[in-house]
Amino acid sequence: MPNAASPARERVRLLHNWWDVLRLAWSVRLMALAGLLSGVEVLIQVLTAYAYQPSIPVGVFAVLSGLVTVAAFVARFFAQKGLSE
Repeated sequence: MPNAASPARERVRLLHNWWDVLRLAWSVRLMALAGLLSGVEVLIQVLTAYAYQPSIPVGVFAVLSGLVTVAAFVARFFAQKGLSE
């Protein structure tokens, strides 16, 4: 039994079905979408710096990315078809 001074260290291990989780989990899909939206927001900022005025207001994709990230966090707690544990 570990004492309070030296907490037990658990090895970090992949899930046995990590490939299925990567391909099928909505949380992973939503995190990828959030990354894409963040990239679009950065692209808009770069284009704005070069005097291009996009028709989309600055910050829209950042807000969308934040909302999708929250959805990914919530999706992580729901059971999904095709995935076990």
